[in-house]
Amino acid sequence: MKRSQIKRRPLADTVLASLEPEERDYRELDGNGLYFRVKKNGAKSWNLRYKKADGKWSWLGLGGFPAVSGKAARQKAQELQQLASDGIDLSSYRQEQNASAKQVYTFAQSAETWFERKQQSGLSKGTLRQMRLYLDRDILPALGNKDITAITRGDCAGVQAAIESRNAHVIAGKVRRWVSQIFSEAIARGRCELNPASELRHIAESGPRTQNYPHLLEHELPDFLKELRNGTARMRFLTTAALRMVLMTASRPGMVRHAEWKEIDLSRGLWTIDKQKMKMRRDFVCPLPRQIVETLREVYELSNRSRYVFPGIGHVNSMMSENTINKAIATIGYKGRMVGHGSRHTASTLLREHGWNRDYVEMQLAHVEPGTAGVYNKAAYVDQRTAMMQWYADYLDALEEGLSEARKRRFDDAVNVVPYPL
Repeated sequence: MKRSQIKRRPLADTVLASLEPEERDYRELDGNGLYFRVKKNGAKSWNLRYKKADGKWSWLGLGGFPAVSGKAARQKAQELQQLASDGIDLSSYRQEQNASAKQVYTFAQSAETWFERKQQSGLSKGTLRQMRLYLDRDILPALGNKDITAITRGDCAGVQAAIESRNAHVIAGKVRRWVSQIFSEAIARGRCELNPASELRHIAESGPRTQNYPHLLEHELPDFLKELRNGTARMRFLTTAALRMVLMTASRPGMVRHAEWKEIDLSRGLWTIDKQKMKMRRDFVCPLPRQIVETLREVYELSNRSRYVFPGIGHVNSMMSENTINKAIATIGYKGRMVGHGSRHTASTLLREHGWNRDYVEMQLAHVEPGTAGVYNKAAYVDQRTAMMQWYADYLDALEEGLSEARKRRFDDAVNVVPYPL
């Protein structure tokens, strides 16, 4: 339509859309200092006429139409006119706004923000030390000083490849996840729009196959248990007790070494471990078989003045050394065939082969599995695991003593029976 046909203001969007260009650019007043500009090439935009602090009139662009509608332009014009009435120079204000919108964030800034949040989330000191180490060693030297919006997939792939070249494939996988998390958080904060590290797993090199900890299978346990019994005289009682606790609870040796008396309830046969100690960062209740409860009552007479159930030797070591359990296994002739951590694999295999519910086993191992098993993380299965671990402790004793077919059938009949029929 011709601008001569305009009948009312402010201008309706239908009028704005239909206004025709003329031989020269022109502006039509919309109201309150806001003008609608139509260029001779047909381009349309919004202009605000305002008075500067020195009393002179000036123009300020508010964006093109139809990207900026009439309603949006009027609202923006009202806000800017209020600023101008307060003595603010709109031209300087707009420059500051544009500079802020174009602020450059380096990858290092976003990485440090991400790391601070990891610190606040309560991750273990060991995990945080590892994150800090590889941020400083590999990630930040390659990406830190770059504008986060300018980093390419090739840049991220280069970080991964450099670590893989050292045959550090496990670390490469962790670094890949961390870099991807940093970009994801930066996207959420409006610092960038894309995550160039999101698909790196598809070009990651396959590392060597993970080797299980040395462990024993069921047919090897009778001889091992007998050697352990015979070797008790050559070891400290606390060492033997710690090793038996590892074996009969399928616990990580480190958890046993860090066990504190305040966590142990001998009357109920329960060991409650705070989530800060757990690898998966959730509270965990471990049932203690009768044999372990009896052993711990004896241990208490020796270490009840200590914070830790298994204290170290002398004043320097507050808890048992991390090598003590494996040295004990080596002492009885099983070096290279069995380690403390391998007892978890032994327990898992034996319990599953005898038909114990997989979810009970995984919960006892404090594992988190993908898929359906994940829903069981909220359930402790304490009663079921109490029965299962008492069965397991009794079964180990029976293997050491010699297991008759009749006794084996009784054990088979007790699988998954709660409470466990003593």
